[in-house]
Amino acid sequence: EVQLVESGGGLVQAGGSLRLSCAASGFTFDDYAIAWFRQAPGKEREGASCISNYDGSTYYADSVKGRFTISSDNAKNTVYLQMNSLKPEDTAVYYCTADRVRDCSGYPTNWGQGIQVTVSS
Repeated sequence: EVQLVESGGGLVQAGGSLRLSCAASGFTFDDYAIAWFRQAPGKEREGASCISNYDGSTYYADSVKGRFTISSDNAKNTVYLQMNSLKPEDTAVYYCTADRVRDCSGYPTNWGQGIQVTVSS
């Protein structure tokens, strides 16, 4: 069974940084694309970033490009999202997701429980 466990969230002041971690288990890590989605209250889910463990390709939403960096440690079956220069509008529940695809297209079917990120102004 696919299992995704997020960690590293919390409260940070605007301009600060956080690093989210997603520990994955229950599947062949290299066959999946791992994406971070986020959802703020009253808003639709947004794909923030994604990495393909097949070829290493990445995706960033325009809203986070240049501030967030996604990386994958295949030895640890863990994906990280380094978030710098955080803004209040980054406040959301962040979800680690996984999809058995070779790129970052489509909508993932496997979701973690989510973790809160709050950026104060």
